[in-house]
Amino acid sequence: MKLKTRLCIVFLFFTILPVVLIGIVFSMGKMFVMYRFDDFGPEVRTMVVQIVMTGVFLLFFICAAMTIWVYQSILRPIGKLQEAARKIRDGNLDFTLEVEDDDEIGQLCQDFEEMRIRLKENAAEKVQYDIENKELISNISHDLKTPITAIKGYVEGIMDGVASSPEKLDKYIRTIYNKANDMDRLIDELTFYSKIDTNKIPYTFSKINVDSYFRDCAEEVGLDMESRNIELGYFNYVNEDVVVIADAEQMKRVINNIVSNSVKYLDKPKGIINIRIKDVGDFIQVEIEDNGRGIAAKDLPYIFDRFYRTDSSRNSSKGGSGIGLSIVRKIIEDHGGRIWATSKEGIGTEMHFVLRKYQEVIHDEQNTDH
Repeated sequence: MKLKTRLCIVFLFFTILPVVLIGIVFSMGKMFVMYRFDDFGPEVRTMVVQIVMTGVFLLFFICAAMTIWVYQSILRPIGKLQEAARKIRDGNLDFTLEVEDDDEIGQLCQDFEEMRIRLKENAAEKVQYDIENKELISNISHDLKTPITAIKGYVEGIMDGVASSPEKLDKYIRTIYNKANDMDRLIDELTFYSKIDTNKIPYTFSKINVDSYFRDCAEEVGLDMESRNIELGYFNYVNEDVVVIADAEQMKRVINNIVSNSVKYLDKPKGIINIRIKDVGDFIQVEIEDNGRGIAAKDLPYIFDRFYRTDSSRNSSKGGSGIGLSIVRKIIEDHGGRIWATSKEGIGTEMHFVLRKYQEVIHDEQNTDH
């Protein structure tokens, strides 16, 4: 029964019933005035007294029942709401507000319970967010300290004259350059991560020729791979006129992040990374394969999650913020694509992502005679 209906019944009861009782008493008083009470027989007098007492008892009983009903329907749920509000005020969200009725107060309790659940979820998310931020700061600090220490060491070597030959000096300078690039990439990754959290990624979509674009990406990545003594292969299996709609800068970030992640876990004497572009119907599929140590099957579904590391003890020495592949997934999904990975431990890992081809819609105009 709705709360409004209950209140109406209570209102009518406490207004109409007293009027009825007053009317009855007034009528009986009038009757007593018209006739002397002594004229009634003992049985009648007893019956009248019993009727009055029964009416008073009935009124008391009904009032008690109505009071209990009002308490159960209104005051008790409000008391529960007050208690729940005090718990939330004190920071306690580990309770359940039970909803017994489907009236307005029941719906209010349901809304309050949903609010509590949402607050608890937000509190848990905030705790997890704080933990992830602390981990990110720790990772970034570690990753920045490593190249800075190396740069300082090589610079001191140059200043002390350790790099006596042109070949050694060139090696020192190249190493410093690579370490500076690592730092720049890390800072850029951190900046991009902050944009992901605020959903303010700056995309500039345009038509991109698949063959020429990914070939240029491979050549750019190849310069860095050459200095690291890593063999890079590029294989294109799509037609020269295939086009996609993408952000050139962000797609380059995808390639760089995947390749950097592959380089990090190369464990063979000769590192190999192959980039393949395939035609799969309405999509183009990019595959980036390495011959690193691979990823365990239990870890494979989670490698695109933020801060997920397959082995914290071994990854701490490898560095990395733990957000590179999560950035990759975000960019690919924002392009309407999909990304996944396959891997075999001890053999290597292969990253796959697909992008939809751009196809112009040609409208045929036909002239019809009317």
